[in-house]
Amino acid sequence: MSDLFSVLKDKVSSHDVKLVFPEGLDERVLTAANRLAGEGILTPIVIGNKEEVKKKAEEFNLTLDRVEVFDPQNYEGFEDLVQSFVERRKGKATEEQARKILLDENYFGTMLVYTGKAHGLVSGAAHSTADTVRPALQIIKTKEGIKKTSGVFIMVRGDEKYVFADCAINISPDSQDLAEIAVESANTAKMFNIEPRVAMLSFSTKGSAKSPETEKVEQAVTIAKEKAPELTLDGEFQFDAAFVPSVAEKKAPGSEIKGDANVFVFPSLEAGNIGYKIAQRLGNFEAVGPILQGLNMPVNDLSRGCNAEDVYKLALITGAQAL
Repeated sequence: MSDLFSVLKDKVSSHDVKLVFPEGLDERVLTAANRLAGEGILTPIVIGNKEEVKKKAEEFNLTLDRVEVFDPQNYEGFEDLVQSFVERRKGKATEEQARKILLDENYFGTMLVYTGKAHGLVSGAAHSTADTVRPALQIIKTKEGIKKTSGVFIMVRGDEKYVFADCAINISPDSQDLAEIAVESANTAKMFNIEPRVAMLSFSTKGSAKSPETEKVEQAVTIAKEKAPELTLDGEFQFDAAFVPSVAEKKAPGSEIKGDANVFVFPSLEAGNIGYKIAQRLGNFEAVGPILQGLNMPVNDLSRGCNAEDVYKLALITGAQAL
């Protein structure tokens, strides 16, 4: 296991963290939950019918010692969750609707986090991103001052670690969104012991091209610097000017980023998504994420093509975010 995850493991193990896994009948999820509990890292709460979960665990030769199983159909605090949900939705759901909605494992799991029964949630092995993110946005909501959640990847290769954002959520962020993503991504970087040096990316460096797209990034730099004046942050940069010292010297000689950026904010989702996949497939980087940021409590989304190791690692990240 890379140094990154050893650090997270130590961090999370020293606290009493509980995480919800709504997909309690999925082999990958149960395998990861069993390992997390067995290693004493955190307490997994898996959602599902207790008999069915037990049967699945036996099928996969898992003991599920120290794993809690909550069944929405037979949960003694269900009515309390219904009341809390109705209050949280402020007139958008009746009690009757809430009872039906909370039988959905993602909504039920998210309410456990919101009401303090757990510290975070990991889902998405068998659900779409929307199924995971929608309950989080409706119930947990974004932190004060943040309009949108965003998704970052930690790109890891040996000792190298970089943050790429937003590669998962916002299709066409405006200047305000990009500034918000930059500041939140810097905070995420610190969680992984990365001292953030943030580059706002474009196809232009410091006005070498002019278009609405480049001006959007330019404005985002100004807003981000106002939001977090202490941050080492600059742009707009082409990737090479942000990453290669000799190119930075030529293209942006006066910048505080001197080809040594480690947090990269892409101007759109298509650029971010393509960028991280190129680094992953051509550069042999491990792409850890997407890690959702900007929420009041951590909720993270797995890829449906994930394996048990991915579930385990995302749980470590979610646990660290909860601290």
